[in-house]
Amino acid sequence: MCGIVGYVGRRQAQDVLLSGLEKLEYRGYDSAGVAIFEDGEVRVEKSVGRLAVLGDALIAHPVRGNQGIGHTRWATHGRPSNENAHPHADCSRAFVVVHNGIIENYQSLREQLMESGHSFASETDTEIVAHLLEEAWTGDLFSTVLAVLPNLRGAYALAIMAKDEPGKLIAVRKQSPLVIGLGDGEQFLASDIPALLEYTRDVYILEDGELAVLEADRVACYDLAGNPVGKEIFNVTWDAVAAEKGGYEHFMLKEIHEQPKAVRDTLSGRIAEDGSAVTLGELDLSEEVVQSIDRIHIVACGTSYHAGLVGKVAIETLARIPVDVEIASEYRYRNPIVTDRTLILVISQSGETADTLAALRNAKMAGNRVMAITNVVGSSAAREADHVLVTWAGPEISVASTKAYTTQLIALYLFATYLGQIKGTLASDERAKLLNALLDLPLKIDEVLKTAPAIETIARDFSSWDDAFFLGRGLDFAVALEGALKYKEISYIHAEAYPAGELKHGTLALITEDVPVIALVTQDELYEKTVSNIKEVKARDAHVLALAWVGDEEIGKSVDRVLYVPRTLPFLAPVLLVAPLQLLAYYASVARGNDVDKPRNLAKSVTVE
Repeated sequence: MCGIVGYVGRRQAQDVLLSGLEKLEYRGYDSAGVAIFEDGEVRVEKSVGRLAVLGDALIAHPVRGNQGIGHTRWATHGRPSNENAHPHADCSRAFVVVHNGIIENYQSLREQLMESGHSFASETDTEIVAHLLEEAWTGDLFSTVLAVLPNLRGAYALAIMAKDEPGKLIAVRKQSPLVIGLGDGEQFLASDIPALLEYTRDVYILEDGELAVLEADRVACYDLAGNPVGKEIFNVTWDAVAAEKGGYEHFMLKEIHEQPKAVRDTLSGRIAEDGSAVTLGELDLSEEVVQSIDRIHIVACGTSYHAGLVGKVAIETLARIPVDVEIASEYRYRNPIVTDRTLILVISQSGETADTLAALRNAKMAGNRVMAITNVVGSSAAREADHVLVTWAGPEISVASTKAYTTQLIALYLFATYLGQIKGTLASDERAKLLNALLDLPLKIDEVLKTAPAIETIARDFSSWDDAFFLGRGLDFAVALEGALKYKEISYIHAEAYPAGELKHGTLALITEDVPVIALVTQDELYEKTVSNIKEVKARDAHVLALAWVGDEEIGKSVDRVLYVPRTLPFLAPVLLVAPLQLLAYYASVARGNDVDKPRNLAKSVTVE
């Protein structure tokens, strides 16, 4: 959560900080602030509300200086307010700090500091860091920071400045991402790469447990014991324009329409030219290791968890390996039964999801083999896992994940096929049929997206209802879960997904006249049973929208409306079903006047528990 930027150099820091924060506002947007050196003093300006509020204040009363730090907040400790907005300072205002993450022992530290005479201006855990620096001041910022860090428990990224050391900015990373942009006579800091691309493509990615000192003409990196650490420059190759809206009203709509390209890119180079086999050399996973795998635990959160449910079916069907799908925030606190033949597969769009990373690290500490599916090459998950399969979705800015989910599905289908290919559980003719169908998906998604006007009309009608139920069987149910999540997180309409066969076990009590039901009907072997379940809700006067294959004329006799998707293998139906569900949620949110890209109470990267 939250976004951090920092700058030291020759430009006006205010301009750099506001520009960077604008790129990071998707990470948090209930307040924002900056601290900038001006005429030998550190001036702090912050505002509750969106970044534009702070921007307007700084336009009216600009801060002139060439060094500063900034922050856009997603509240964890303390409600959104001017007092709780970052940056935070100590009693004497000698130190200013911005922070992502959570200081887990902040309450006990706060009590100790208050006993020592410190007074606090906010409810946040972040402010205690500034007071600890004041308490431990050695006359040197670097040594003071090193002295304070052992007192902090939790996950955090920190950017720190001291009034007595102008021209110097210190950054610390512990389980929360930070990157340093390298310039000529200037240096940049951010919690995510898009904030830097306007200025540089050469970056250092701070590893967990590293500290950096930024000055205009140099960057030095250290471990938390103060020992120098060598860093390799990471060159960012993707286009900064990819993070702009490109003419669409919202990032979410743009990213929904980018799905054909994202799927094509994720497939690219991973299927043999003759379409007969999957090639995943990047995994560095030997045939011997694959043959030894006898169970897989898929661990993820939210949308990635829903992708994992589809992955379970894909792997069990194609490779005949049993798969458990686990919610990361639960899995990390269990004592799962694993052996040296169990593969832990973590899925995270950002590669920085706190609970998923904790599960990854617990597995590594226990000696388990870990594979990651992620969209971010330089992320923690990508660096720490034994094997990595990257989804080439490109930057995803909207809080509601769309193309990341679709490319996760593609990665899972490819991985499942790869496992079946090596284990000999997938016949060559079936494999070729499946891979050809995968290659056809981008064009079929394009066809689905052309139905957007019809979906918009339906969504406008549905937007006046306060509830919605999503039903499906088999893979259709797995996608129904994701459809319901999208619907509630951006339209704020209560939505639930159920296996259609579970209706009689309680859910029918909630079905009354005109309650909207979205029924997914693409699993051929379960078609008649799903239609029977649809008739059960129609008998209670529900309003039913079905998603079905093009050419299915029968389904129209049992429902009120139908959205058709082009036929593919039922096994691959999730890839085509999710786009109309995303559009349904999007247009319902627009009809209700919501801020689609920044739904209330949510942030893009969940980097705290």
